[in-house]
Order: sequence, then structure tokens, then C-alpha cells
Amino acid sequence: MFYYVLKYVLLGPLLRLVFRPRIEGLENVPDEGPAIVAGNHLSFSDHFVMPAILKRRITFLAKAEYFTGPGLKGRLTAAFFHSVGQIPVDRSGKGAGRAAVEEGLRVLARGELLGIYPEGTRSHDGRLYKGRVGVASMTLGAGAKVVPCAVVGTFELQPPGRKLPRIGRVTIRFGEPLDFSRFAGLENERTVLRAVTDEIMHEIMLLSGQEYVDMYAPDAKAAQAERNARAKRSAQAARSGRAGRPARRRPPRG
Repeated sequence: MFYYVLKYVLLGPLLRLVFRPRIEGLENVPDEGPAIVAGNHLSFSDHFVMPAILKRRITFLAKAEYFTGPGLKGRLTAAFFHSVGQIPVDRSGKGAGRAAVEEGLRVLARGELLGIYPEGTRSHDGRLYKGRVGVASMTLGAGAKVVPCAVVGTFELQPPGRKLPRIGRVTIRFGEPLDFSRFAGLENERTVLRAVTDEIMHEIMLLSGQEYVDMYAPDAKAAQAERNARAKRSAQAARSGRAGRPARRRPPRG
């Protein structure tokens, strides 16, 4: 009940005012039955903008950190995500991926709409990164179609680190549903899971226009942080070297 109050009365109208969403291909999202909406993830705002314009209720697998934050802010965030039916997923540990797949399969078994970000985390630089194969395990395990989705513009309005979004326009595109029934029964084949996931990511790339990077987002972020740290150390060393040199004395005049 609170989900619809939030969507149509409290949060939905505000989101439409702030983001003025332009919607393309909404007819590609089925009106009933199990389906997966797989999208890019550029901003914290993505959690709200896309669900606000869908006709159906959608359940996302959300990282467990949203439910375990400290203090009043943490409790309010957890209460919000619980109230809108989001499912916490622990992404740490060896069995984290399997746990997420099982939660997703339960949502699909109820004939519901499941939302997932195959990248597993927000893009730190606006590019599209390699997808995790959990989305392939879910579509093959449930026999559900995948609707690729791209949200364009949220990175510019609320990039990582910005608490409140700027006012602007975003575009939300839904592609034609992808049917992977030809791979039925092969959900335990790693090469099949990789191929299905790559096909989904390719469709998201076409919809979003993002540059694609064939590596996982956390690995790319860690590599960038290491490059930044090395550059900082080099700059500090260079400054220290200049500071330690004795001043050059000019010869006396004539």
C-alpha cells in the first residue's frame, strides 16, 4: 500500500518535476507475468526515476548496505527501502552471487517484475562496465524475458558523491524484450551465462550510448584509484626534490 502512496502521491510527482523524464519504449515492458528489467546504473537517483514511470510495481535487489547504515539516517534509509519492497542482498562472501540469484528467482516465481543492474554497482565515470552473470542465471532459471533499459542523464544531474540532484531532464529507454529460451536447461554452463550477459549488456549499450569497458566496475575503480595515488606520490616526490635543491647562486656582476 505504502509503495503506491509513495509512487503516486509523495515521491513520484516530485521526481517528475525534478527530472522531467522523457520515456521511450514503455510498451516493451509486459503488463503482467514475470520479467526482468536490466539497466545501466549511473546514479543513486536511478533507484527512483525508472520505477516512478513504470505502470507495474518493480522489485529491485538492493545492496545490503542500504539496510544497515548507522544512526537516524541509516534507519530512515532502511525503512524506506523496506517499505517499497526492495530486497537486501549481501554482496560479500563466497555465496553472495548465488544468494542474489535465489532472491531474484523467488520474485520471478511470483510472476512479478524484477529490476537489476547487471554491473552490480554504480559507474564511477559514466561508462558502461562488464555485467555480472547473475542476470543470465535468473532469466534462464525462471524462463523470463529480459527488457534492456537505459537511463540517460542522471550521471550529470547526480554523479557519485553528490547528495541532492540538480534539476534537469533525463531519458528512460526500454528496448524490445530479449528471449533466451534457446538456452533453456543450460543455466549452469558458464560460457552460456557469459554469452547471455554480454548480449544483454550490448543492448543496454546501444540504448544508452555509453562507452563500454570490458572489465568489472569495481576493478576499474580500484585501478583508477591506484593510478591517482601513484600520480600523487610522483608529484609529491618531485616537489620534495625541488625543495631540497640548494638555490643557484648568481655570479657577481662586473
